Amino acid sequence: MKRMKKSIVKLEQVTKIYEGKVMHRALNRLDFEADQGEFIAIMGPSGSGKTTLLNIISTIDMPTYGRVIIDGIEPEALNSNELALFRRHNFGFVFQDINLLSSLTLEENIVLPLTLDGLPIAEMKKRVEQLAKQLSLKDILNRRPDELSGGQAQRTAVGRALIHKPKLILADEPTGNLDSNSAKEVLELLSVVNQTERTTIIMVTHDPIAASYCDRVLFIKDGEFFNEIYKDERRQTFFQRILNVLSLLGGNVHDLRML
Repeated sequence: MKRMKKSIVKLEQVTKIYEGKVMHRALNRLDFEADQGEFIAIMGPSGSGKTTLLNIISTIDMPTYGRVIIDGIEPEALNSNELALFRRHNFGFVFQDINLLSSLTLEENIVLPLTLDGLPIAEMKKRVEQLAKQLSLKDILNRRPDELSGGQAQRTAVGRALIHKPKLILADEPTGNLDSNSAKEVLELLSVVNQTERTTIIMVTHDPIAASYCDRVLFIKDGEFFNEIYKDERRQTFFQRILNVLSLLGGNVHDLRML
């Protein structure tokens, strides 16, 4: 039986203009939709509007024109307190700059979002134990961030993004500072979370290998829709098709490491 699709993110004719000495139109009448359980990559040249799009989806920024709906809610209708709570409960964030708190252990870093919500300690401990096992961090929960490899630190950041069971994970170049093995670990982890929890993931990336882990790739150029492709049964052929579109787009195609 085919599952009904549920829209988690919907952008309708979204335009974002930044005022200044020179007006900059970062997004121009962009439509975008993400269903529950999708893993989507957003690609495009530098300055194409990728980060602006992610900021608008995350409610960090608001559109100049157009409509944004996240899980049936229009963020623009919320006041600042409601918006902060909405963001905290619905989103998990994973960035290129990992931003773990150096004074806290791994366990304390992961559990931080639950501490803010005042969850019972027993529930916090249960969730940390489950996640630590899934993230292969069980034996190092008492370490501090400066004792970790890049991959361990980013897996910890993924844990922090997942601990409150968000509907949507927003990732901005999550493998940008990692070596190829650590990057592969993080991407496989995100794929498992996406498939087992049906968590929607939207990831901005320059890396065609990272994009090849996704269900579909949205390409934007000059703030507008350029192209969109869906995954193949084989990642290798999907990767090649991503490279083909990037070459048309004038994107970065230098990264040809083995899959």
